[in-house]
Amino acid sequence: MAFGGGHGLAAALAAWRRVTSELTAVVTVADDGGSSGRIRREMPVLPPGDLRMALAALAGDGVRGPDLAALLQHRLGGAGALAGHPVGNLVLTGLTEMHGGDTVRALDELADLLDCCGRVLPMADVPLDLVARVESTDPDDPERARTIRGQVAIATTPGHVREILVSPPDPPVNQAVLDAIAAADVVSLGPGSWYTSVLPHLLVPKLRAALVDAQARVVVVLNLEPQPGETDGFSPEEHLSVLQAHLSGVALHTVIADADSVVDRRGLLSAVREFGAELVLAPVAEQGGAPRHDPERLSAVLAGVVAGVVGPR
Repeated sequence: MAFGGGHGLAAALAAWRRVTSELTAVVTVADDGGSSGRIRREMPVLPPGDLRMALAALAGDGVRGPDLAALLQHRLGGAGALAGHPVGNLVLTGLTEMHGGDTVRALDELADLLDCCGRVLPMADVPLDLVARVESTDPDDPERARTIRGQVAIATTPGHVREILVSPPDPPVNQAVLDAIAAADVVSLGPGSWYTSVLPHLLVPKLRAALVDAQARVVVVLNLEPQPGETDGFSPEEHLSVLQAHLSGVALHTVIADADSVVDRRGLLSAVREFGAELVLAPVAEQGGAPRHDPERLSAVLAGVVAGVVGPR
């Protein structure tokens, strides 16, 4: 199973679907920007955007899957009230409303329509807000640290994120998510926005407790580069240091990093060994393009992890 949100989770799912069809995505529900933000402010539903993207990433390759996935991702044009809404956000919101607020049932029905090769579940049963302490990088700023609320505000506030919290602090989690964690062989975290997509899963007490008790192998897929607004200037080791501060008893087994993106291999290996984990350095980025994970390359490494085989160091 894969934890995350947005484009990072979609990249992980594009790789995982090549490895197994017994796949569950557990998706962040803290998005408060764009279409998702508009919908969560106007209706008592979870923000649908990251859930929609995960469904599209798992859509089947048959007759209807790709076309329906493209429809879900299509954003409405014009300048009216519906402008900018992805069709899938409205469909998922409508299905949830039809089923009396049961998001999991709505997700399962939409996954069936898409012939998805896996299941998509929300990380919590209520919308979450992210709250961060952001430290300014301006030495003349009289207020060096600020408390910033909201995923979009955190991602766009200049400075360094020093702490991240979720509100409410102990949200309800659907039993289907807890059952999936208990049954999982492998759980992956990342790639994705470190503070707003990856770490929030570890901040939900019920999710973290389930991961502590799980028998699954926990795998972290590191980002290819720092993310502006969240992890500016972070090395791979610093990403792991931040992660370590949030694990709280969750055992980490494998760290996957792109071989060409790591400058200090000895430093990263030392950081990974502090977890008692294994480091897999392999070419997992797209060749000659934007800094994105290549689904086929990453899937080959994940397949080795699933098989209990550690790749080249």
